[in-house]
Amino acid sequence: MPFTRATLLSLTGCHEIMEGRWEVLDSCRIGSVTCVDGLVRDGALAVPATLLEPEIPTGSAVLYAHAHGGAYTIGRQEVTKGRPALLDPPLGLWLAEQGHTVLCPDMPGFGTRQTEGTESALSKAALWHGRPLLGLMLDDLGRAFAALAAIPAVDTTRIVTTGISMGATLAYWYAALNPLVAGCAHFCAYANMKPLIETGAHDLHGPYMTVPGLLPAHDMGDVASLLAPRLQIIGAGLRDPLTPQAALEPALEQVRQAYAGCEDRLHIVIEADGGHRESPAMRLALADPAFWMTSVSGETEKQPTKEQ
Repeated sequence: MPFTRATLLSLTGCHEIMEGRWEVLDSCRIGSVTCVDGLVRDGALAVPATLLEPEIPTGSAVLYAHAHGGAYTIGRQEVTKGRPALLDPPLGLWLAEQGHTVLCPDMPGFGTRQTEGTESALSKAALWHGRPLLGLMLDDLGRAFAALAAIPAVDTTRIVTTGISMGATLAYWYAALNPLVAGCAHFCAYANMKPLIETGAHDLHGPYMTVPGLLPAHDMGDVASLLAPRLQIIGAGLRDPLTPQAALEPALEQVRQAYAGCEDRLHIVIEADGGHRESPAMRLALADPAFWMTSVSGETEKQPTKEQ
């Protein structure tokens, strides 16, 4: 049976269309970037989030999914304060300095949402209701996408997703679910689950990343392949226990096949001695103007100037 977006929606229990509106609570300046603390509202639900507004917006925007790292207190603060797995300056702040509008919501159980319950408790409760915690996180990203798309400085055809580790998984899974996402850059998480399970390495992932029914017929390579022919950057280190070669290579082979005929839209960065952290080559891939100037339609946009 072919793996489709409908399959992914069924496995995650996600809604095809989510609503969200941005509400500002407070703001401050970090260099040239305006850091806005606010909420993504969907009816009675309010998801805390951080918006980074560039001094000169280019129209492109980033839906940023924060990482896990067992550090539940960090959450969306990652975009401005970073974390050990990221280079300096923090990725979110660096992206905003390049002119991209960045929005990062706290995921359930992280940051200011720790009061909702532990990752373990939230995952178990979700599974009892027939959904993985990953699906609930993706729904929150859907709400954030809607809120981000409504910001006047944002070109709705040029919104990409990004993240590292848990954020990477969320970034490419959400991009696979939403065809309106123009591209995705994900680092330090891409690998097929079947080989990880065979060695026990799957247990390094948190409970959120348990999606009943994906195996045995399909795997992570099928998910990332749904992004084709949209732009996709994949970064991995062969010394990263989450992306060992035996699990990474079959996933890469799947996505390469999906991009046959449009190979220029797939950029793979492999660090032979790299561990579970962002590398300079990964960030350099994100600096490629082509990644930011191509809309979801595949057309290249004109770079705005200060006079515009």
